[in-house]
Amino acid sequence: MQNRYPHVDQIVRGGIPRVFRNREGLVISIRQLLEAKGSEVWSTSPDASVYEALQLLAEKYIGALMVLRDGELAGVVSERDYARKVVLHGKTSMKTPIKEIMTEEVITVGIGSTVEEAMALMADKRIRHLPVMEGEKIVGVVSIGDLVKAIMADQEFTIDQLEKYISGTRS
Repeated sequence: MQNRYPHVDQIVRGGIPRVFRNREGLVISIRQLLEAKGSEVWSTSPDASVYEALQLLAEKYIGALMVLRDGELAGVVSERDYARKVVLHGKTSMKTPIKEIMTEEVITVGIGSTVEEAMALMADKRIRHLPVMEGEKIVGVVSIGDLVKAIMADQEFTIDQLEKYISGTRS
């Protein structure tokens, strides 16, 4: 993939890649974010029990799992799905399969998308986790927290540069 912003310099700061802003706004790509945070995808199958999924969520300290059927993305299951579709309906997590509570119409983002685009999509669709796709293959997951951290790192850098400029100590 060709860099759409060849005039933008990239540095890594605090484990989160950050790029200098240009006139088009925040230009860090989801690819860069995954390179910094890692691209491991935690998943379960549609036939696994909700209890098994909850165990994995707790063990990995994450809020959602990708549901894969024959290696392809079939859905997403989150803590929110558990609360709304198991607990509130009087079901038990041991006997309820993931396929009964997972979100099947999955909203995804392409690996070449920007953090800004992903944030707008999450806000518009009111979701907290976005599977990242490269073609038909899932290559990572980003959360709202990941995007907020990336934006904060960018803002901290901008503030630091402005303070140095104002005080005359630019490096």
